[in-house]
Amino acid sequence: MGNPIRYLDDYSNHQLAGLMSTSLSQLSPDQIRARFSAAMSAMYRDEVPAYGTLLSLVADVNGEVLARDAGLAADLAATDQLQRISEERHGAIRLGTAAELATMRRLFAVMGMYPVGYYDLSEAGVPVHSTAFRPVGEAALRHNPFRVFTSLLRLDLIADPMLRAKAAEILARRTIFTPACLGLIGKAEAEGGLSEPDAERFVAEATKTFRWHPDALVSAELYHRLHGAHRLVADVVSFKGPHINHLTPRTLDIDAVQQRMPAAGITPKAVIEGPPRRNCPILLRQTSFKALQEAVTFPGETAVSGSHTARFGEIEARGIALTPKGRALYDRLLDEVRARIVPAADGSNAAEYVAVLEEVFTAFPDSWEDIRAEGLGYFEWSATGKPAIPGDAEALLAAGVLRCDPIVYEDFLPVSAAGIFQSNLGDSGIQEFVASPNQQMFEADLGAAVLDEFAHYAGIEAASLQVSLKALGRA
Repeated sequence: MGNPIRYLDDYSNHQLAGLMSTSLSQLSPDQIRARFSAAMSAMYRDEVPAYGTLLSLVADVNGEVLARDAGLAADLAATDQLQRISEERHGAIRLGTAAELATMRRLFAVMGMYPVGYYDLSEAGVPVHSTAFRPVGEAALRHNPFRVFTSLLRLDLIADPMLRAKAAEILARRTIFTPACLGLIGKAEAEGGLSEPDAERFVAEATKTFRWHPDALVSAELYHRLHGAHRLVADVVSFKGPHINHLTPRTLDIDAVQQRMPAAGITPKAVIEGPPRRNCPILLRQTSFKALQEAVTFPGETAVSGSHTARFGEIEARGIALTPKGRALYDRLLDEVRARIVPAADGSNAAEYVAVLEEVFTAFPDSWEDIRAEGLGYFEWSATGKPAIPGDAEALLAAGVLRCDPIVYEDFLPVSAAGIFQSNLGDSGIQEFVASPNQQMFEADLGAAVLDEFAHYAGIEAASLQVSLKALGRA
């Protein structure tokens, strides 16, 4: 999608609690995050072998794209983005209590990851609300853009008061962080970072929080009651910790990956979530393979064997970050598509769905010039090195003195996230909840405000223009 965006370190409009400076004897948060991301990837490869197959497939496709698109390869190399593409991952976890969420915020802060955005998934039939912990500055994103989409269970949305109380009681008893991990979080906060040995221990201890545990905390009978309320409720309440339920590599051609997954022994979901394939990618496109049926042992006088379905594989392709106007258009078009056709989990109407999607989205401009002119997306300004001429920013852009490049969307879509989740449940897994956004409650549980993604992208765009004009000697 042209020259990848070079993010500006702009924290001036938002206070990031816990941002740490490091001494020469300490590892930087970026370095710790890179090690943690690698450790999580290795762990998940061991737990979900198909993830390793997926990584190989994505690497092959990305390599082919770069080989045939010399311009894109040059852009990525010139902006130090090649390493980022190959290492890029996002994960997803689900937490049960406010205390777990608040401590998770502290854990991610050690790695330079901060809460961005508020997502209400109740509107899509999923009883959680969420944020994304991620790095937010240019250098941090370039070093390692690891993100974790983190959801908090909304027990208040569960209708059965007795089941709600029982779930709360179980969650209150569990501890998802090791004592050593908590100690190292405290040490990082007190000392402004971690030394190399402490960072190694922190990564090892933090990774334990996200492991899969086949021994359930609840009886088979209670598991099925929780599952009846919503299978995500059972996933959160029934186990010892917030097992990572997917890790997602980034591809440069998601359609090619989708087409090749069956030949690699992986069954993909019926359709790719998000917008259709475009010349100018917008927001986020995602696809996945079916969740695993994993063996579980339920406690009781006699242990009971069973299974649980939660974890799956996912792939993503990222486009430009949209302004509120662009997002409103995107949402309206997607609503129009869904009003006409809903993709069936078995793929029986996949071709019809894609045709409707492509038809409806012709209403969204598909050139960078039109997207910028209509105020639909965010762009970074930069000086090209040509001598300045009289005129404003638009005149300088037209003369080639300045250039605009799309800002890559670093966040998530509630509809896409819910669509991925529901596609792995099947049609019968979709349940209805009254839409119930409550950002104030979420932030109180988190112990901090989330960064507003629109304000953040707008700040990046404005700052880049200011820096570019200053470089040309303009106010």
